[in-house]
Formats: sequence, structure tokens, C-alpha cells
Amino acid sequence: MSTAQSIKLTLEPENAAFLANLCGPFNEHIKLLEKRLGIEIRNHGNHFQLLGDIDIIKTVSDMLESLYKEATQDKRLSPDQIHLLIQQSGINQTTSTPAVTDTDISIRTKKVLIRPRGDNQQDYVRSILQHDINFGIGPAGTGKTYLAVACAVDALEREEVDRILLVRPAVEAGEKLGFLPGDLSQKVDPYLRPLYDALYEMLGFERVGKLIERNVIEVAPLAFMRGRTLNNSFVILDESQNTTREQMKMFLTRIGFGTTAVITGDITQVDLPKGTRSGLIHAMQVLDGVKDIGFTQFTAKDVVRHPLVQHIVRAYDRFEKQQNNTQEQKP
Repeated sequence: MSTAQSIKLTLEPENAAFLANLCGPFNEHIKLLEKRLGIEIRNHGNHFQLLGDIDIIKTVSDMLESLYKEATQDKRLSPDQIHLLIQQSGINQTTSTPAVTDTDISIRTKKVLIRPRGDNQQDYVRSILQHDINFGIGPAGTGKTYLAVACAVDALEREEVDRILLVRPAVEAGEKLGFLPGDLSQKVDPYLRPLYDALYEMLGFERVGKLIERNVIEVAPLAFMRGRTLNNSFVILDESQNTTREQMKMFLTRIGFGTTAVITGDITQVDLPKGTRSGLIHAMQVLDGVKDIGFTQFTAKDVVRHPLVQHIVRAYDRFEKQQNNTQEQKP
């Protein structure tokens, strides 16, 4: 991004209702432009100042004038319109996203301050801040799910999203759901426990309960996502190694305007029926090189649980490599 420059803009006629429509509730339309295009927008009444890459702020100045014209005609503006305008503008959103330095990599919620450990965790959080779709792939204990939930809570508290959706495929790890007591929701609950635990730590038990009651936080099995379009949300698909190829495609095509999606999984712990290919492994191959999708690969050295967990992960890796080599050597 070139050196930041500035443009001043005055929107006429000055009218509080038109300006409120343009800026959106709590300035969400302005924040959306800033986030997507890596610029800064300051305003006092109908006087605006745009700071950033000169080509981008010129385009945004035209956008604001066009949107304000619609506002003066009593047309209700929405975040979807802002997203569509950005897409139609042809601005290279990737290069316009402001760089995030290591000193910026921390996540503050009302109850805890979370600092990613090591280069991979920092890269993972940086990727989540910069991309709409992100994959975090690696062994247990590397912080994939925890950091994704932290980013989701942070985005909710800063009003960048309207809700959080936590999703897992209801695939048994050796157990049978049919033999568990209760309805489907109660059967699936144990599989979502790590997500609940992270939320309780960051928001507190009572607040999480209230947000779930209001559907600001929704926890659901992957099958419940079919047919939905997820706008202005932060969506986490956990344990995605247990999705089928069809399920993964279905999930990725649910993503709407203003939504960030994080897909986490461990390709060494696939619990799908024998012969069923993991949707995560398939997506890694299909989406390799696709612009604006972030991939972070974790390894045993990134494990932040008990030191023995790191040794266990490495021992399994060594054993599986030996097994594979032995099978390849057989005539």
C-alpha cells in the first residue's frame, strides 16, 4: 500500500436523518468500508475526511456520494449494498488490507486478554483478521479452536458481526449417537463442549446463556446449515476433518456478506466411515492457491497443552510414517 493520503468530502444537503442512513447503526456502514478496504474515514456532520491509498479513497469518495444520493431519496441503505458496491468497484481488497504487525496480535475480550504464542498462532490470528475464509489445520492442543472463538468474541464485542455460529459435524468418535439419551440437540451437545468452554472463559457463563437465548450465539450441528445464507456472522466449523466433500462444499457456499468463516480440523483424526474421503483434505487440495482464503498449518511444536501432548503427537507421527514406509516396501 502506498503512503497514506487524504481527501476531504462534503455531502449536501446536510441532514441528520440522511447521514444516519448513510453511516448505518453505530456507524456500521463506515466501519465496513474501513475494514474491507483498509482505509480510515473520519466525519463531523456532513464533512468527511478519507485517509489511505489515493486510488482507493477516490473510489470510496464516489461511493459515499452515490450512497448519500440514495439516502436523500429515502432509500434504506444496508450492509449488503455496501458489500456489493465494494465488489463492483473492482478494488483489490487484498492489497488494501492494512498490514498487521506482531505487536498488534492480541485479542482482548471483556474477561481475558489472549496473546497468540509462536509464529503459527500469530499468523493464524493475522489471517483471520485479513481474510473472510480461513483454515486452521493441525494436531490437538495447538489453539486452533480457542483462538477462532476468541476472534469471534472480539468481533462480536466490537460490533463487526451480529452473531456467532459454532458448528460441528455430528460424527461419532467411536461412539453411537443413537444410544445417547435425549433429543438431537442434547445428543450433539457433548461434541460442542470445547466451544462452550472457550465461550464461558471469555464471556462468562451467564452472558453466554443469555446470548444463546437471544440467538446471538448459535451452536448447531453441520446438517442444520443446509439451505441457509449466513450474513454478518462469525462462523466456526470445528472438527472439519469429519465432514464429507459434499458437506464441506455446502458449508463454504453458505458464506454471505459481512461473514468471517474459520474452518478448523486435524487430518490425522478422521472419524468418518471407512472409504469416505474427508471434506477437509479435499478442500485443501481444491482451494490451494485460491485468492483471499487463508491457510495456517500447525505442527507438534505448536502444541500448547501439557508438554507430554507434544511428545505424544510426535510419537504418533513417527509411528504412522514407519507404517506407511513398511506398506510401500511390500511387493
